[in-house]
Amino acid sequence: MHQDLEKVLFTEQEIKEAAQRIAAAINADYAGQEVTFVGLLKGSVQFMADLIKYIDLKCTIDFMCVSSYGNGTKSTGRVNIIKDLSEPIDDKNIVIVEDIIDSGNTLNFINRYFSAKNARSVRICTLLDKPSRREVEIDVDYVGFEVPDEFVVGYGLDYQEYYRNLPYIGVLKPEIYA
Repeated sequence: MHQDLEKVLFTEQEIKEAAQRIAAAINADYAGQEVTFVGLLKGSVQFMADLIKYIDLKCTIDFMCVSSYGNGTKSTGRVNIIKDLSEPIDDKNIVIVEDIIDSGNTLNFINRYFSAKNARSVRICTLLDKPSRREVEIDVDYVGFEVPDEFVVGYGLDYQEYYRNLPYIGVLKPEIYA
């Protein structure tokens, strides 16, 4: 798998430091409050697991599985809920944990969806932000890294379900997905 990458963008250590930095900001923003972290499957699993290690708040976790990509490399713009939340979120502080935000369509949909479910607050946390691909304006509260418009994999991010297990984030060679 390593030979399929053009370069490494972020090392394991850099990702760990980003998780610690983001957790510190969440701890400060929600001091004395409870938070529910909602991971978006499958890509957010590694990041969320590392992030919550540094959370010093009373918290719960839940997961949703949504899709707007199918097996392609670009968002279709249509968001499908494959697995919904396990618990109600009425009057709860929600932090959505995502691996990468590019078009913004998925997070825009989920943000509205959670507001309709009467969440007290909804904030968005992402390891990677790719604003150059934004189709929908979305406020992102916690960002690990901004990334260029390249196809990135590793640390939960995939191409056709592969590469998620890489401990770092790299740029996939175009000939792999073209």
